[in-house]
Amino acid sequence: MRYGYYPGCSLERSSAPYDASTRAVADRLGLHLEEIDDWNCCGATEYVTLHKTAAYALVGRNLALAAAQLGRGNGGPPSLVAPCSACFLNLGKVDHSMAEHPDVEQAVNTSLAAGGLHYDPGALAVRHLLEVVVSDVGLGRVCAHVSRPLKSLRVAPYYGCLLTRPEIPGHTHDDPEQPTSLDELLKALGCEVVDFPLKTHCCGGHMTQISAQTAYSLLYRLLRSAQEYGADVIAVACPMCQLNLDAYQGAVNKEYGTEFQLPVLYFTQLMGLAFGLEAEQLGLGREFVSPNAALAKLGVAAPVVAEPPRPAPKRKKGDQALPMPVKRAARKRQRTTS
Repeated sequence: MRYGYYPGCSLERSSAPYDASTRAVADRLGLHLEEIDDWNCCGATEYVTLHKTAAYALVGRNLALAAAQLGRGNGGPPSLVAPCSACFLNLGKVDHSMAEHPDVEQAVNTSLAAGGLHYDPGALAVRHLLEVVVSDVGLGRVCAHVSRPLKSLRVAPYYGCLLTRPEIPGHTHDDPEQPTSLDELLKALGCEVVDFPLKTHCCGGHMTQISAQTAYSLLYRLLRSAQEYGADVIAVACPMCQLNLDAYQGAVNKEYGTEFQLPVLYFTQLMGLAFGLEAEQLGLGREFVSPNAALAKLGVAAPVVAEPPRPAPKRKKGDQALPMPVKRAARKRQRTTS
């Protein structure tokens, strides 16, 4: 099965384990993920508030590149897969807006024309990786690849707020308030899925950079609920959710006097473990909160990473600036020098 693959910025840096585990699991399942050549940032969440046309054109460029690279599918538009929920939303939202609003399509394609590009809305089916695994691969095939059932692991399935919302055509494959696809996938891996009533509540997004106390309160509610229901691990399908729940767990503990030690892992990492893949291959060991206590139930240990993750630098008091996307050229320089 061939799919266009849009990893997004986070999977190149802070969420590299998501990319590594996605590729490892896809290879085991026979999914051919064809990365889109010369893709650019989707604009994250803030850019659209600054300049809508420019933000939509930024996303439109990715759609145009993907459509040109993948061509036309035999049984419908080819699939463009995004593991990141924010990227998934932005790609799908722009495709839908261009289809519904001729003025938006004209504005975006006028901008794209400056680079010799054009995008016809509907030329692609924008999909999240979770949907592809559950709907295209199927839980039966997933079960067939399980060699190390995760039977002793109690997992809280966390969808976040962007994976199933908003309800635009083609955007959601699950119930927006009570989704079950991740639950069912985790059960297929042998996990004991705990009741997690806050499964679609927001993690705060970039609020940690704007109002830390607001962000910590949102994260506290999620962590407390997962702990109260006895979870060993929180499973996520979004880089931002993973970053916030993992990297800021210590800050939440300091703010509320709690002692949360809940590892936050990508669903693809849990799939890889169930498939018998090595922890190192799945990017395990790069978390702020060590998963070793949970992994010990499986007889697995996360490798010791030579360069452990570092906390985000503190913002200056009174700094109200929004975090902006890092230019791709800068990311290449960072990779070259790191």
